Amino acid sequence: MENFRQNVSLSEYSTMRLGGKAAYLTEVEDEAALKNAVAAAKVLNLPIIMIGKGSNIIWRDEGYPGLVLVSHIRGFSVKDDELGSYVTIGSGEIWDEAVAKTVELGLTGIECLSLIPGTVGATPVQNVGAYGQEIAQTLVTLSAYDLQTDQMVTLSASDCDFSYRNSIFKTTAQGRYLITSITLMLSKGNPLPPFYPAVSNYLETHGISQFTPAALRQAVIAIRRAKLPDPNTIANSGSFFYNPVVDSNVLATLEERYSVVPHWDVDNGKVKLSAAWLIAEAGFANYYDQATGIATWPTQALVFINQSANQTANLLQFAQQVKTKVAQQFGVELMMEPQLLP
Repeated sequence: MENFRQNVSLSEYSTMRLGGKAAYLTEVEDEAALKNAVAAAKVLNLPIIMIGKGSNIIWRDEGYPGLVLVSHIRGFSVKDDELGSYVTIGSGEIWDEAVAKTVELGLTGIECLSLIPGTVGATPVQNVGAYGQEIAQTLVTLSAYDLQTDQMVTLSASDCDFSYRNSIFKTTAQGRYLITSITLMLSKGNPLPPFYPAVSNYLETHGISQFTPAALRQAVIAIRRAKLPDPNTIANSGSFFYNPVVDSNVLATLEERYSVVPHWDVDNGKVKLSAAWLIAEAGFANYYDQATGIATWPTQALVFINQSANQTANLLQFAQQVKTKVAQQFGVELMMEPQLLP
């Protein structure tokens, strides 16, 4: 209890800079500190949640009535065998710094996830993905504290039930596990084409023919910096909605009305639409809503930025305006990507 801070503003622990107060908050540096904090919280009958940098979470204005744990659990180690390189990383490590280390080692598998904000522990929760790669492709196991059994456990990738930007940590097991580390299996050598179109176009435009992990990392960094705001300087939570997956007949209907409808084919005859395109076409490109203080980023309408809002209610009000307009104009429902907590 001596390390617990009380009535802490959660706006300091979300890159959207919004949210009420946590009843208690503490930072944990290792598994021992985590176990001690959990034990103290259970004595007080407090709910518990663990976060990293808050880059993909939105706190409600009501705050959190329990204990917020902020992971600073470090660690980075590599073990090689005939199958590949097993990289174990602490949940409190900065994700992009971990990606940089793997690239420096000449390993491929997560280089296209460069410059994604946040910590390592958050990546399995969201099944983070970008430019053709996602955590589900490389994660082997993760270590976590199980709040139900009060013990450390190891979960396999199959246990996590990964899907598009989803996992058990957001659904059936939400709030149960406190992730302390992840283990990825990466490969030595160079990534093989075909690459995601934006990455492929960048490589071709810049005359890059040596497809090393470092080359792809630099391409992704350049692409992201050109179109996305840095959450360290501009309040945002990245992509605010998922790219919606719809039946192919929905696409056919839209193509009757629009000459170009950005989309990607997925399994079972379905297609994934560009949420950014839908939002821009609905009239929210480079848009500032004076009533709520929320705007869309000039080069990426899918990213909402907090220009002058002081309540999460403002953000949710603007998001609902966008959802309603997109549904009315396209018959497509947008779903919020950042977690709304608690």
